[in-house]
Parts: sequence; structure tokens; C-alpha cells
Amino acid sequence: MNVGFVHLGCSKNLIDTELTIGKFKNNHFKIVNDEEKADIIVINTCGFIDSAKEEAINTILEMAKYKEKRCRYLIVMGCLVQRYYEDLIKLLPEVDLFIKIDEYDYLWDKIEDLLKRNIVQKSKIKTSKKITEIPPMPMFKQEEFLDRIITTGKNYAYLKIGEGCSNKCTYCAIPYIRGPFVSRKEEDILEEAKELAKQGIKELIIIAQDTTKYGIDIYGESKLADLLEKLTKIEGIKWIRFLYTYPEGITDELIDVVSKNKKISNYFDIPIQHISDNILKRMNRKTSKKDIIKLIEKIRNKIPDVTLRTSLIVGFPGETKDEFEELLEFVKTAKFDKLGVFKYSKEEGTPAEKLPNQIHGNTKKSRYNKIMSAQQKISRERLKKKVGKTYEVLIEDISFDRKYYIGRTMQDVPEIDGLVYIKNEDTGKEAEIINQFKKCQITEVSNYDLIGKIS
Repeated sequence: MNVGFVHLGCSKNLIDTELTIGKFKNNHFKIVNDEEKADIIVINTCGFIDSAKEEAINTILEMAKYKEKRCRYLIVMGCLVQRYYEDLIKLLPEVDLFIKIDEYDYLWDKIEDLLKRNIVQKSKIKTSKKITEIPPMPMFKQEEFLDRIITTGKNYAYLKIGEGCSNKCTYCAIPYIRGPFVSRKEEDILEEAKELAKQGIKELIIIAQDTTKYGIDIYGESKLADLLEKLTKIEGIKWIRFLYTYPEGITDELIDVVSKNKKISNYFDIPIQHISDNILKRMNRKTSKKDIIKLIEKIRNKIPDVTLRTSLIVGFPGETKDEFEELLEFVKTAKFDKLGVFKYSKEEGTPAEKLPNQIHGNTKKSRYNKIMSAQQKISRERLKKKVGKTYEVLIEDISFDRKYYIGRTMQDVPEIDGLVYIKNEDTGKEAEIINQFKKCQITEVSNYDLIGKIS
């Protein structure tokens, strides 16, 4: 039978998709990219914010139409299912099987029951609405991580080092969906990284909801810096980057490891969310404006060529005009290389949902636009400083008209950051250049991207 997959959501969820693809492949199913050719369609959903939930529901309804043709079974898994299982069963009878995250321990058993015996056992696990009562979610087994099918191409792969989150920010539903933070064993992560290197993967992207919490639950202290050092010793891996480092967890040891090791990207992704102390407190963030500014200065002093990325939330309940202006001014002075903004989304069951003075949607949109407008100018200024410099670029594709190769520097996260467009000055040599690292001189800037030539 042919199986088609639809993935929605973040890179952490993508790994769950890849693990599930591996399960089907190991059980002799054929994986197809065309839904019209699929006997089974599996959708891995996101349920983080309203727009993601809407996208997931629309995707399920769209895929359900294929049941009028070839598709025999529609299976839906992931965060939306974990969060709204009972509602989805009633709302979407087109779906043959819903699999919650807390059922991943026996995910394949449920799939086999459906396909071989046409049996669907309703989940007996009740998900509590109280965050203190939500248990750690099961993780896939080590052998399943080793068998996962990489869907991100030949060059890079995500490496998940932990599941869930224990930070309990008042706006965030992740702890209610994924449970408290649970680290994978270091030896398991290293074994998987070595397997990825054997498959030809050149770049590892280390992910968890908060990578700085890695190891605390099983080793009693953060082991991210130590893990990164060990990963650099794996033969075949050329680039290593880590994402989602909460500011209070970034230690001097971690900064030193990044500054001293050429395999690790000089890149810190630090989701600060806001800069007003009042709002940070209401968000239940574990840091302050003073601490954030001090951290940025420390990282830039230690690593002068560092790339800093952050994410912000505008329109948090009670955000005053002055507090927003404080945030806007901070964006202009901090000058992050990369910056993303979310408009606050009122999430069911979170403490922030019940806070007074919810901000009007038009105000959120206006504040979002002001931050992005300021950041666009900053981004262009910082990119212009790269003109004339030479960078190592991983070339991964070629433009439709074949005039440009498309690649990334070590300072660009795939699918998130900008690209480098490199003039194809010697046609016919594409096979020698694509999927290779090349020294490239930057000649121009275009919006969030760079243009250059092979030097």
C-alpha cells in the first residue's frame, strides 16, 4: 500500500513525522509524495496558535476529499489531536484514526489495528487541563530515531535532544500539549548523530523547546555545552547549530564553546518575547530587561561576528503604549540580525487567557507592522556590511532560469533565514557545485538575501 504524509508545524514536530515515515517504510509500505496515489494519508498537525489550528483543520478537510478517490484511510496525529482529541472525534468523522502524543509509545499498534483488523480503540488516557498534573510525554524509542527518514534533503537534519517544556510561560500552550521537559540520553543523541553523518548529512541542527534545559532532568545540570563539544568530534559533520536558547539558560561555558569551535555556528537564537519588566513578569519569564541587555553585550564582546536572532510578542494582555514603545526602542538599539514577531494569540487553558485588558486585533497588527518596519531597515543595514566579504556557502539548489545557484552561509538557518544567490557563470558544472561548500564573495544585498559570486 502507498502512504502519503502531510507535515504541519515546527521542526520538532517534523522529527515525529520522519519517525513515523520510518515506521511505515520498515513495515514495507511505499512512501509517495502525491496524495492522489496514496492508499493511506497521514497528517501530523500543529495546535500551537489559532492560525496553526485553522490550517490543520483545513488540511484535514482537504485531504478527506481523497477518500472519494483512492485513499482508504485518513490518519491524523500530533499537537492538535493531543489538545482537542474529544472535539475532533465529533467534528471530523472523515478521519479513521486519531493518535494523541501520549499514545506514541504504541503508535504502530494503533495503526496496525486499523489497517489489519479495522479496529479503532478510543484513547483511554485523559489529558488534564491542569499543568501540574500533565505527565511527561512518551518519546519514540532509540531504534526508531535511528530508522527515521530524513525529509530535509541531503545536507542537513534536525537532531532533537529533548521533548516538552517546563518553563510555564503564561501565554504558551506547549506544556499543556507536550508535557514537562524530558531530555534524551547523551549516548543516544551521539549515536543518532553518527548515523546521520554516515548517511552523508553535513549539518546538524540541534533542537528542543528550550535547548539550554538539556540534561537538567537526568544529569542535574545543563549539558548543552558539553553535548555540542562531543558532537563536533563526529567525522563528516561540518556545521552544527543549536536553536531556541532561553536567555537565562545561556551560560559563560556555552558562549565559550561556541567562540572556540569552528564547527559550531556563531549564532544564538534567543527568544526574549518582550523587554518591559512588567510584561516579562506577567509572561512568567525568568529574566529581566537588565539581564537581557547584559547578555547581548556579553555574547557580542566574546564573539564579535555573532549572529543574533530573537522572537517577540506584541499585544500581550495589558501591554500599554509606553511598554510597546519601550520594546520598539529596544529593537532599534539592540539591532538583532534576525527577528521574528508574533501577535499575541489567546490560547485556551493558559493563564494569560484570563488576564484583563486584552488588546484589540487592530492594535496588535499596528504594533506588529511597526516592529517589522524597524527591523527591515536594521536587517538591510547589517547585511550591507557583508558586501565585499567572502563566506563559505553551502550551495543547495539552482534557480528556475539556472542563472543563480541558491545557498546558505553558516549564519543562516534553513527555511527561516535569508539565502545567498550566486551567479552561475559557468553553466554545465552544476553537478560539481550543488550540495557542495564554496567560497563566495558577496557583491549585493536584496531585501533579506545576499547576492554573490564564487571566488
